[in-house]
Amino acid sequence: MTAEIAHVHLTIVVAAFDEARALPVLHPRIAAVMDVLAADGIVPRVLYVDDGSGDATWQVLQGIAAADARVALLRLSRNFGKEIALTAGLDQVASGAAMILDADGQDPPELIPQFVARWREGYDDVHGTRLSREGESWLKRSTAHVFYRVIQRLAKTPVPADTGDYRLLSERALAALRQLRERHRFMKGLFGWIGFNRVAVPYARERRIAGRTKFGFWRLWNFAIDGVTSFSTAPLRLATYVGVFTACGAFAFALYVIGKALMYGDRVAGWPTMMAVILFLGGVQLVALGVIGEYLGRLYEESKQRPLYLVSARHPAPGPGAGPMSGAD
Repeated sequence: MTAEIAHVHLTIVVAAFDEARALPVLHPRIAAVMDVLAADGIVPRVLYVDDGSGDATWQVLQGIAAADARVALLRLSRNFGKEIALTAGLDQVASGAAMILDADGQDPPELIPQFVARWREGYDDVHGTRLSREGESWLKRSTAHVFYRVIQRLAKTPVPADTGDYRLLSERALAALRQLRERHRFMKGLFGWIGFNRVAVPYARERRIAGRTKFGFWRLWNFAIDGVTSFSTAPLRLATYVGVFTACGAFAFALYVIGKALMYGDRVAGWPTMMAVILFLGGVQLVALGVIGEYLGRLYEESKQRPLYLVSARHPAPGPGAGPMSGAD
């Protein structure tokens, strides 16, 4: 597959939240990669998005931008979450492709030339697929493995297994992505939803270079729920099936109780049985209501039509390739 790349601009988008320790270690690696890309005919720049950090992340970024003219900065008015911060960064890429990179250094920037090579072959979504996850616990690796397999079965949208946000998106992929303005954003699903030509780049994920992860198990659990409910109605259908089967079982049990009472009488009050049935049916109903509530909550959020994010400060890099950096979207 071959295609002519109309623009040779590449913007490396890095969303950061409380990464003041990691960024000074990460940027020299990115700068070295940008030098390699520039020698290969690419016009590179990096856009750092500060997602409302509470530490010295913004001050560190300002120092990096002052020392490197290829650096643009965007600061959100508060912490909107990684998915929104990525959206804010991608919205600013006015021309060329965008390369998404985590601020923790686990996704090696040294592999970016491989992504660019596949982009030059005509691919619109070049995504990194993890062969290993160094520095992560067995439990986290196992739950991530299960999550990707579950969402692949539940969602009609293709979500590649063991694939995160480490990817390069072409100009037309970015244009398509900008049309999707939903509030609950599961970016891995949105990347798959737009389609186009896709190819994987296998790699070994490294340890975090500094600081601590911001994604604990509770946050990952909520992230998984967002992913499933954003791209699948299977939980609603499952609740329907569970309700039907439970109702059939309850009806059969009621016939059994009535038949037994007619044939043998009911000399002993069935309090334990009655309580077990009530608690079981009540539990099933509450679970079903909870599933429905998750979807209703998302409809409620979408109906308010608030901006996805607000921008507090910006520092554009000189030259083409970065967008207008509007104050809200």
